[in-house]
Amino acid sequence: MEKTVRVTKQFKFETGHALYGYDGLCKNVHGHSYKLDVTVIGQPIDDSEHVKNGMVIDFGDLKVIVNREIVDPFDHATVLNVSSPHKAIADEMENRGHKIVRVDYQPTSEMMILDFAEKIKKKLPDHLRLYSLKLRETETAFAEWYARDN
Repeated sequence: MEKTVRVTKQFKFETGHALYGYDGLCKNVHGHSYKLDVTVIGQPIDDSEHVKNGMVIDFGDLKVIVNREIVDPFDHATVLNVSSPHKAIADEMENRGHKIVRVDYQPTSEMMILDFAEKIKKKLPDHLRLYSLKLRETETAFAEWYARDN
């Protein structure tokens, strides 16, 4: 009988952003210490000869995927919507040597988590599914994504 297990790993990164057209303080460039929980679902490998026996996924393998797709590009970068007038800010900051992530959406936690889900899903091994993501912008504010809702 197959047993299904969810496995979660948490990642941390520092990222700045600004919300174009927003009516509050977040219209200004500012940053957050993000925490991203990545949960995958699958069956533990049941093969005593397999080096990953008993694992749904090696935490190290999940770390490689998420670091490459999310943490490395976004850490200590400023995320700006280049489908808005923030394109000019992105160009200027980049010309001055700043690390910029150019997106075509408003860089809210909600939109970033949708972007992250697509990036991670494409890189997971075929026997696994992305179950959920939780992106903490602050200790008390976060967005969640669940595969069953999408």
